[in-house]
Amino acid sequence: MAFLVAAGVSKSYLVGRQRLDVLHDLDLSVEQGGMLAIVGASGVGKSTLLNLLGGLDAAEAGTIRIGGTELTALSDPARVAFRNRHVGFVFQFHHLLPEFSALENAEMPMRIARLAPAEARRRAEALLTRVGLTERLTHRPGMLSGGEQQRVAVARALVMHPSLLLADEPTGDLDEQTADALHALLRDMHREFGLTSVIATHNPRLAGQCDRVLRLHAGRLVEP
Repeated sequence: MAFLVAAGVSKSYLVGRQRLDVLHDLDLSVEQGGMLAIVGASGVGKSTLLNLLGGLDAAEAGTIRIGGTELTALSDPARVAFRNRHVGFVFQFHHLLPEFSALENAEMPMRIARLAPAEARRRAEALLTRVGLTERLTHRPGMLSGGEQQRVAVARALVMHPSLLLADEPTGDLDEQTADALHALLRDMHREFGLTSVIATHNPRLAGQCDRVLRLHAGRLVEP
């Protein structure tokens, strides 16, 4: 059964006086529990696509459905609330708040959702322990390695128990050994949480470990 469906999605941007078409009449279907890799050249629109799929940006045309919810039909506040509850994001750069500890960063989505502080702390601690950061809970991002920072980002993405995980070049800023360890973690989390995952990546090893690979080219998704 298709869990994530995009139909006829288009997106463009104004660059100076010219309009740049990034996505054009794009279709996508991902089965529930599937792990899809999206590959393609830099600047082709992979990040734009993930931002649309997760509701960080709005498409100019077409529809996007996650589960039984048509994302493109929601108001801006409703889309933000849905995104925070049902979609987890991991980016190439971790975007952790430097003044907060690893534990506080992982708690942030739950604070926004106004979960009880004790429950937020319990879930954040459990996830940080699961990703191997038991001894780093009180460390701020500047005290963590690049791989540890990304592990905090993975924990933060999963604390709300989302159904959809979107990862945008999650290992692009890591060395090969650290990237391989993060690959394994993402696969494990995908299975343990019963996620549907879409990963944009340049890394052929990570792409090859997904259930399916599609290439973004000329604004549409095609078989590689």
